[in-house]
Amino acid sequence: MSRGAIAEISLSAIAHNFRTVKRIVKDRLVIAVVKADAYGHGAVEVSARLLMEGADYLAVAYLGEAIQLREAGIQAPILLLFDRPHLDEYIHFRLIPIVHSSASAYELSEEAKKKDVLIKIHVKIDTGMGRMGLNSVHAVDDLIAISELPGLQIEALLSHFSEADLADRSFAEEQLERFNAIRQALSEKLKRKVFSHIANSAAVLGFEDAHLDAVRPGIMLYGYSPVMHKISDFQLLPAMTIKTRILSLRNVPAGTPISYGRTFITKRPSRIGVLPLGYADGYSRLFSNNADVLVKGKRAPVAGRVCMDTTMVDLTEIDEADENDEVIMLGGQANERVTADELAQKAGTISYDILTSLGNRSQRIYAENY
Repeated sequence: MSRGAIAEISLSAIAHNFRTVKRIVKDRLVIAVVKADAYGHGAVEVSARLLMEGADYLAVAYLGEAIQLREAGIQAPILLLFDRPHLDEYIHFRLIPIVHSSASAYELSEEAKKKDVLIKIHVKIDTGMGRMGLNSVHAVDDLIAISELPGLQIEALLSHFSEADLADRSFAEEQLERFNAIRQALSEKLKRKVFSHIANSAAVLGFEDAHLDAVRPGIMLYGYSPVMHKISDFQLLPAMTIKTRILSLRNVPAGTPISYGRTFITKRPSRIGVLPLGYADGYSRLFSNNADVLVKGKRAPVAGRVCMDTTMVDLTEIDEADENDEVIMLGGQANERVTADELAQKAGTISYDILTSLGNRSQRIYAENY
């Protein structure tokens, strides 16, 4: 038995979720975010399917992620969200630079002048995220200066919401107002409309004014919504199922301590299943005595602390369970379902964390089913 779990990825679900994006944003372009190995779903396979469905751009965080896509034969335009490689790498791998500061724009311009090339760039504006981008207070002056640099052409502006997922959208509206004022001022200076994008999944689902010229969905492509009440509204389909099998099944008497620290002691004669995955495989130690798995379509609670390589579950209420039976750690079985949102709530985190942790450490298989 191989260690860890199997991540079954439904490409049909990802296609369905992409079509949901298109239905919402209509004729706007879609920049599909596939960073962090497509949120743990596998960037190469997911990107190929998204492009087949009509994605216009892909977006990754770092150069290595872009190189992986290019080496797999992906030819679509790729935005590099955070990294700052040398101009040679932008050119060789045909990547779109995102400029975050005047200093990086000047450096890129100097390189472009030496090579006598024109580089089209997207410029990031910090409208309230506080992470990267031109300060919105003096962004217009900075943008005008960047627009006059030799070797560079501002193709687009972008920004990022810090809390478009909240019910109170007032700060997101402030961010959009700042962004719109900046792009309007630049458009007037350049005497042309500047292609602009700011909408993440939360804004795609609930902030139509922010759709602008293109949108950048991420988590919703994988079947989850950052805006909890929007899940049923748009019928997103979770694309990841995490499966394993029962490694060992033990019958123990009442009063038996299970796992480290004796945090779980059986109160009755019990059947304890041992699963071949633990926190080294992305199943958080925070799930100790604090999560359920599915066996035979029924819920079984985690018993004791999650170990590095194994996790124990209480199968006492599932008489028919046996060694080598399938176990669902994330996903559906019969009429029951364990979602990334459920696990995130138990661990005090977000679904993004659950998906990337489990998806990136599991063996992946791909399916054309829901």
